[in-house]
Amino acid sequence: MRFRHLVLAAAIIAAFVYLTTYSPMRPFGPGNWRGPLPWERGASRVPNVTLAQGERFSPDEQNNIEVYKAASPAVVNITTVTLAYDFFLNAVPVEGAGSGFLIDADGDILTNYHVVSGARQVQVTMADKRRFKAQVVGADPRSDLAVVRVSAEKKLPFLQLGDSKNLQVGQKVLAIGNPFGQFQNTLTTGVVSSLGRSVRDPDSRNVLEDVIQTDAAINPGNSGGPLLDSHGRVIGINTAIVGPTNLGIGFAIPVNRIKLIVGDLLREGRVLRPYLGVATLPISKDLAGVLELPVDQGLLVVRVEPGSPADKAGIRGGGRAVIVGTWEIPVGGDIVVQLDGEPTIQSEDLLRRVENKRVGDTVKVTVFRGKKRLDVSVQLAARPGNRF
Repeated sequence: MRFRHLVLAAAIIAAFVYLTTYSPMRPFGPGNWRGPLPWERGASRVPNVTLAQGERFSPDEQNNIEVYKAASPAVVNITTVTLAYDFFLNAVPVEGAGSGFLIDADGDILTNYHVVSGARQVQVTMADKRRFKAQVVGADPRSDLAVVRVSAEKKLPFLQLGDSKNLQVGQKVLAIGNPFGQFQNTLTTGVVSSLGRSVRDPDSRNVLEDVIQTDAAINPGNSGGPLLDSHGRVIGINTAIVGPTNLGIGFAIPVNRIKLIVGDLLREGRVLRPYLGVATLPISKDLAGVLELPVDQGLLVVRVEPGSPADKAGIRGGGRAVIVGTWEIPVGGDIVVQLDGEPTIQSEDLLRRVENKRVGDTVKVTVFRGKKRLDVSVQLAARPGNRF
């Protein structure tokens, strides 16, 4: 009897050892009664994506790699030191960081104004880890753009400025930044989500017009880095995100606006903005009916600044005032309906289109004077101070 018990016990022990050590269906091991996992068997229910013979990457991946390798050497990290004051009014140094990119071989670097605003010290770290002291040579808070310069012993790699005029929603874009300096540049990809957006800076209250919206991640510290197309050309500068963290809603200043501004920053240290010198009132159908105007949309010129480009070209402002509801409106002035053939419906339309020109450019302003339609040529001049 005792022998039978010993044999049964030995059989139970042998079965336990087999199941927990050798069997593919281990009840107590990490597999929890599961057999070999799919990657252990080399099996998959999803068919493998087949690349062209000899290719390691898809065409899109290869494009990402090539753009990153070509552009990355020209993208830099920018660190700044500003001064803040504690409760006892003691000066406390505060460090900040952002990105930028070289726009010529001589060491000129484009970044955002908010990256270098108020900086007492600016240091640039190149992609190859070389560090340089930098100086701000031009800055414009309104456009949130600035140029800093470093002095290097040899020519530096720089990025080609492209063209943002014909961008399309859905077009692929790549964002590169260097937020920390001690790491490699970072790359994110996405598409153009929307065009012509307006974004208000919560700190300065400035409004950035006609910016590019993208879902390419723009992480903290990547402000000032380039937004590139699939050819590696700069189409914008990464500027802002919605919220404190990346939500897939980022904004970039388009490169065509950059090209209008950066030359002034390099030559003058500030932006020379063209202006017309008119104050206008948008016309609605109701207002057109009350004032018996010849058109029901456009901009009624209520005032012309003496000596301004508009004044020199002969554009007329209001000569008498009428009361409409609770408003006193100067009437009798020209009605601007087009600038260079494009309709002007809101005052912002006129301002934006003028600021997309250069000082010295001549524009064609189409107006109604009474019931007569006229084309007036106006040579734009630099805006003096805070003139309209």
